[in-house]
Amino acid sequence: MKKITFSLLLFVFIFNCKDNNNGNNDNLNIVTTTTMITDLVKNIGGEKINLQGLMGSGVDPHSFKASEGDVSKLANADIIFYGGLHLEGKLVEVFEKMSRQNIKTIAVSDALDKTTLIASELFPGNYDPHIWFNIDYWIQITQYVADQLSKTDPENKLFYETNAKNYIEKLEVLKEEVITTIQTLPKEKRILVTAHDAFSYFGKAYDFEVVGLQGLSTATEAGVQDVQKLATFIIDKKVKAIFVESSVPKRTIEALQAAVPSKGHDVSIGGTLYSDALGNAGSREGTYIGMFQYNVNTIVNALK
Repeated sequence: MKKITFSLLLFVFIFNCKDNNNGNNDNLNIVTTTTMITDLVKNIGGEKINLQGLMGSGVDPHSFKASEGDVSKLANADIIFYGGLHLEGKLVEVFEKMSRQNIKTIAVSDALDKTTLIASELFPGNYDPHIWFNIDYWIQITQYVADQLSKTDPENKLFYETNAKNYIEKLEVLKEEVITTIQTLPKEKRILVTAHDAFSYFGKAYDFEVVGLQGLSTATEAGVQDVQKLATFIIDKKVKAIFVESSVPKRTIEALQAAVPSKGHDVSIGGTLYSDALGNAGSREGTYIGMFQYNVNTIVNALK
């Protein structure tokens, strides 16, 4: 009964606020969820779109709940771009309502061949949603977003296609830079221990063994046994450093560090990685390319 009431209220709210236009021109009104998607759409849409991102730096998309203000933004959008693959788990019902209101809701993960994705061991039929840590995937998604913008706004198709082409060239350069940096780290030292399991695509692409204290979603709490088991792994593998994530409370990794016995092995906190959100807006780490460069440099320097 409670769920039905929420659905009814959501429908009424969407209906009432739909007439309020977010934009003050004829540009497409675009709403995005995560900071990674916002940055991507900004690079492609530029001045031809009115862009609003729901999530800021340090925001965890797994646990994000839409406020009334967020629903208003979504209800006035021409296109909503979101990650999909249950990344924004608490927004699924909202997206369904928007779709029924004839608002174009697009999961950027639909650009990818799901047979190439990392399947969830705990939830059959689901996949790891952290697809932005594979640059090749992000290149495919860039083209997909450009195609979707072009279909909706054909008058500016050349603009979107040109911007996508230029951005893809930058991503190709990023790929080469990342490979060059990682090659300075011996393979036996490529063990990445983080707060939650967000870096599996990164590990697969660059030959890292990746272990997260929590699962794919930060909604899964790590227990005492999880901490002890990973502490033993760190000692056995002689892991030099473990990493905090910007969107996950630091205490999870601090508890892991404290659980590693001091005799024979110490582990340091190698730094904070950006996992489910970019850095502060306006900073280098506030862009996808800058975030990726920062993460790779932080990981390699700490594990050498």
